[in-house]
Amino acid sequence: MLVILAFIIIFHIVSTALLFISTIDNAWWVGDGFSADLWRVCTNSTNCTEINDLTEVFEGYSVMQAVQATMILSTILSCISFLIFLLQLFRLKQGERFVMTATIQLMSCLCVIIAASIYTDRRQDLHQQNIGLYYLLQEGSYGYSFILAWVASAFTFISGLMYMILRKRK
Repeated sequence: MLVILAFIIIFHIVSTALLFISTIDNAWWVGDGFSADLWRVCTNSTNCTEINDLTEVFEGYSVMQAVQATMILSTILSCISFLIFLLQLFRLKQGERFVMTATIQLMSCLCVIIAASIYTDRRQDLHQQNIGLYYLLQEGSYGYSFILAWVASAFTFISGLMYMILRKRK
């Protein structure tokens, strides 16, 4: 039982770390000498423009805010579910399931899927509507932060299922 518990804790920490990295790091859209994420667009390592600074000029900013908000929410929910798991570990009666932890972790998964789906669907429109900001970024590809967001969605889903199945034992 101790080995399973350690595995679940490590798995949850890894999924939360993936959420933090994918939310914070500047690699959702990358190419030769440029990168873009949820927060800024960099044409080289020193010339970065914050997307927040351009709210009057940036077309479709509400789409980026939706992606930002759902990624932040998913990270917060994952952290909260880990704390609730630790509390339930000491408070639950023997034989009960970690339903609250599982529910919050699955909500975190849903938020990541929503954020990555919105970005996938609207990325081209955002780049074309804001050609002044994204002029170098037309020829690029999805970066590792974007891929980590999708991997984190799978990890949080599996973690949520594990919590749903897990019963507290001695």
